[in-house]
Amino acid sequence: MPLNKNYWEERYQKNETGWDVGEISTPLKEYIVQLTDKSTKILIPGAGNSYELEYLLNQGFSNVFVLDFAQSPLDNIQKRIPTFPKDHLICSDFFEHHDTYDLILEQTFFCALDPSLRKDYVKKMQSLLRPNGKIAGLLFQFPLTEVGPPFGGSKEEYVTLFEKYFTIKTLETAINSIKPRLEKELFFIFTKK
Repeated sequence: MPLNKNYWEERYQKNETGWDVGEISTPLKEYIVQLTDKSTKILIPGAGNSYELEYLLNQGFSNVFVLDFAQSPLDNIQKRIPTFPKDHLICSDFFEHHDTYDLILEQTFFCALDPSLRKDYVKKMQSLLRPNGKIAGLLFQFPLTEVGPPFGGSKEEYVTLFEKYFTIKTLETAINSIKPRLEKELFFIFTKK
């Protein structure tokens, strides 16, 4: 089955969301704590139920947008956070989204995409970021599989994909992943060239 809008909507409708840990991941939480400019315009693509959004709001960030292919997780967010602006909940194909941001948070969205879209993902991320904008978050670190999602990847592959468009500030095994993902996640910070 193609990984399209219907695929993701069906996964949410059937509650087949094994990737959803029910809270913000520790590596992203610890990164967000270090951010001081509360006016930073942030996008969370492939956001799912976006516990990152909730954490950002609790930390005083308000210029946050979430994007997902499926409507159900966006509805879930609206139920959990009824005061969150509806126009900051974007139900759309990531590759058709047009705006610019200071920061994009990546919570394993990349590894949920068909691997044939990886080069397009990198170019799209670059186009969505303002000058000196950053993409930060988590990428899976296990051998690339033919069956997914998630699809894996390696540090070497990520460097090759991103280095043309981004300065690689950090790309290292996350030391604070949840137990089932220990040694399987890379924390990264890339700055737009």
